[in-house]
Amino acid sequence: MSSEILAVLEYMEKEKGISREDMIATIESAVKAAAERGVNGSGDLRVEINSKTGAMKAWSQLLVVESVSDTATEIHIDKARLYAEEPKVGESVEREIDPAYLGRIAAKTAEQAIKQRLRQFEKEHIYDEFKDQVGNLVSGIVRRRERGDLIVEVGKAEAVLPWRERVPGEDWVAGERVRCLLLKLEAQGRGPELVLSRSSMSFIRKLFDVEVTEIADGTVVLAAMAREPGYRTKVCVKSTDPKVDPVGACVGARGARVKSIVRELNGEKVDIVRWFEDPIELLAEALKPAVPKNIKLDRDKRRMYFEVEEDDLSIAIGRKGINARLTSRLLGWKLDIGKVEIKEVGFDERKAQAAQALTAVGVEFELADRLVAVGLVSPEAFEGVTSEDLMGLGFTSEEADGILEKVASSDDESGDVDESGDADDAAVSDETAVESEEAKEGEETA
Repeated sequence: MSSEILAVLEYMEKEKGISREDMIATIESAVKAAAERGVNGSGDLRVEINSKTGAMKAWSQLLVVESVSDTATEIHIDKARLYAEEPKVGESVEREIDPAYLGRIAAKTAEQAIKQRLRQFEKEHIYDEFKDQVGNLVSGIVRRRERGDLIVEVGKAEAVLPWRERVPGEDWVAGERVRCLLLKLEAQGRGPELVLSRSSMSFIRKLFDVEVTEIADGTVVLAAMAREPGYRTKVCVKSTDPKVDPVGACVGARGARVKSIVRELNGEKVDIVRWFEDPIELLAEALKPAVPKNIKLDRDKRRMYFEVEEDDLSIAIGRKGINARLTSRLLGWKLDIGKVEIKEVGFDERKAQAAQALTAVGVEFELADRLVAVGLVSPEAFEGVTSEDLMGLGFTSEEADGILEKVASSDDESGDVDESGDADDAAVSDETAVESEEAKEGEETA
């Protein structure tokens, strides 16, 4: 019996974290209660267990009387002298009994009481261990699945990862290690229940706290976040130190930090953008590489209308509208996205633009209009054209010569500008070459 009790004490202390003194007190009270309901009836018992050897002793509390009417609770004064030096009527004496005498029923009842007390100890221990860890990351091993929920072993306790707190597309099997956020500690009739989460926004926040030291020490702040679990997360960051680039700090060298977070999220995309107080600037940052145009704000309704190019429309909206929804949550504004309308230039407008280009070099408008009508729409189009060619198109000799003269003079002016520019570039190149040669000679001398 003592070896069994000692084994129970050592197991509870090592595996369950229950102190030996608490377990001894529990066993003593359980054995006493069970025995009093069993063999000894209403008799009073005292039970002691040695914490080192596990040996159990029991004493029956008997009332000293001159005439015994109940042998279970009373003892004659003459017989009481065997257990006490000078017993008196009305006093109590203790008589040691064999623990085995307590009976099988009492032992069974004591066993049930011990198990019940053990469960209570475990509940208290779980609560004390995890009450300060709510909101932190914990790691555990998936043990089984119950009605769609995953049971995860976290330390010496079991936690539940509900289906509503899981990420779509993730499938965990028994034996896999999983990292979660301890969402809450629910007190229930059967004891505290640990509830985990991987879809919570706080899960992303804690991952950044762990991976990015600048966030942990407060240098970089997560200003806003939006998430579609399993698909995409957008994070706005700002720095309290102007020397620290918040986006670069979160991305890390060669993307090491953000890649670690993405791996933990099983490939979920993470966009890190710089925070701006101005909603228009923040919109432009959050929609990159799409470029918003024609932005209009309704500050009273916190509504924002803007347009994007047709090629950028699918980028701005995203797959199933995810990018637009996340951007809206990130800004805290409702978004109305439109497409930039491209106005087609009509024939008459193109003709007028071409005539204006010719009048810019000195050709009269009437003549320019006639030139455009025959296909000479710009000064560059006159290359190789002669007076005879223009006369063949219905122009007089004087008109043809005047037109070619004005076009030629415009070409000469642009040529002078180009030659001047080339000369300046050549001078700069020569000066650079001289400086480079002098620097080289100085290095060789050194």
